[in-house]
Amino acid sequence: MKMNNLVTILMVATILFFNQNNQLDAQKMNEKIPNISNFPVGDKLPEMYSNYFIGQAYLAPLTKNKELNCPISNVTFEPGCRNNWHSHTGGQILVVVGGKGYYQAKGEPARLLLPGDVVEIPANVVHWHGAGPDSWFSHLAIETNPQISKNTWLEPVDDEQYKKATAASGTKEINLTKAAIKNHEELWPGYDSKAAQTDPELIQIFDNWAFDEVIRYGNIDTKTRAMMLMGSTIAQGALTEYKMYVNGALNVRVTPVEIKEVLYQSIAYVGVAKVIDFIYAANEILKERGIELPLKGQSTTTPENRREKGLALMKSTFGEGITQARVNAPDNQKHIQDYLAGNCFGDYYTRTGLDMKTRELLTFSMLISMGGTESQVKGHIKGNVNVGNSKETLLSVTTQLLPYIGYPRTLNAINCINEVIPE
Repeated sequence: MKMNNLVTILMVATILFFNQNNQLDAQKMNEKIPNISNFPVGDKLPEMYSNYFIGQAYLAPLTKNKELNCPISNVTFEPGCRNNWHSHTGGQILVVVGGKGYYQAKGEPARLLLPGDVVEIPANVVHWHGAGPDSWFSHLAIETNPQISKNTWLEPVDDEQYKKATAASGTKEINLTKAAIKNHEELWPGYDSKAAQTDPELIQIFDNWAFDEVIRYGNIDTKTRAMMLMGSTIAQGALTEYKMYVNGALNVRVTPVEIKEVLYQSIAYVGVAKVIDFIYAANEILKERGIELPLKGQSTTTPENRREKGLALMKSTFGEGITQARVNAPDNQKHIQDYLAGNCFGDYYTRTGLDMKTRELLTFSMLISMGGTESQVKGHIKGNVNVGNSKETLLSVTTQLLPYIGYPRTLNAINCINEVIPE
């Protein structure tokens, strides 16, 4: 009897032991692969693919009907996992469904990926994608043109490349909205914010406002916003912020010529004493980017015709009242009117590189950023309307500048807009 009891106890103990181990194994599995999307994780990558990954990834095919000609799979990456540089002859679409990851095309900055993001990868573009160093990541991989698509696998994304692409920004660790992170990353991928370490509360307030709430207002695209902010920072003498925006502008495909034209035009409104330091700073950034200086010239006038062409442009922008302004000017001040025609407009506005709508919007941005220029602001509001910039566009630009120029100058600018263009 005692022997039977002992056997029974041992059997129960064994069952409990194995059950407990199975529960622990299941718990470890759940801890290892968190539930970051509604799609299945699938199995570890087959060896034919895993050879082209650093770290562990999982594959879950989602479509079975080959006649639909649209294979879709869910791919899940453990933290730090990424695939090699590669390309697809048929292209590919990625739809992010969980976690935080990165995508990078060869020669371009890495792009932060969050749930809801879509990446359209053209045929034969060399790229990689994978998880962030501290986050699981999952995306749907949609194979486009599968009848002709073939993968070409290249070298791994080494640790140095990966670290640079995914450099942890302090702003990502603060409670920022998805839009704020995305808009900030668009300008400065992987930027390591010093202020985020020393003043995290301020960064949370400012970035959620300036890079989400403010950007949602109006009709200004990213390139235009970057150029207007470059002009604004020049007008304010804000060299540190200007250098940030030159780098950001280049990242969103503002051209070196456009950067130079913003600088050159600002001389007429801000003065070369301020602008020269900004020219030197821009030159250093352009050289660091491998851009050879000087750039191709953009002038369209000669010393002989600059005043004539400048005056014609002033009249087309502000009307025939320009002629009367010179007539009414005292004799000892007519030379200023000549300078406006020959220098401000003849030397700068007639240049290629920026169209007239952008130039007038840029002047408006600089004037409202300087403050105390309401008379000139009103004149250039009329000029903006005459070249095709609407009241909505002017209000949009003013709103985008608000985080950088403050409320008093913003409200003064809006008063000027309402006076010249009543509701």
